[in-house]
Amino acid sequence: MTAVRFYFLSALLSGVFAISAHAAQLVMVEQDGCHWCAQWNKEIAPAYPNTTEGQRAPLRRVDLRDLPDDIVFTSKPVFTPTFVLVEDGKELARLEGYAGDQFFWFLLGKMLDAHPDATQVNQ
Repeated sequence: MTAVRFYFLSALLSGVFAISAHAAQLVMVEQDGCHWCAQWNKEIAPAYPNTTEGQRAPLRRVDLRDLPDDIVFTSKPVFTPTFVLVEDGKELARLEGYAGDQFFWFLLGKMLDAHPDATQVNQ
């Protein structure tokens, strides 16, 4: 491979990785039998990874009864679903419950916009 082709390929790949770089994730705290979790799964989950919001804060799912040790919550989640914006293992913001798709997208947008340094997608 010539040096020019190698340089071009390296630049191209680094650009791909830069586009997907992000600092925050949206942690969904859920539990079996949760009606509102099921509703969110039906109305939001299929589209979420393909949205701007999903790029800004990729989704991570955790069980209410088995919370991970790598996240420091400001308080233990009680309700499901609870959506927690996390950066470097620390809670930045929280949205408790699910009241429908329009409320979810609006409130999530506000939450992400309140933390632009953590949720911007590098391009």
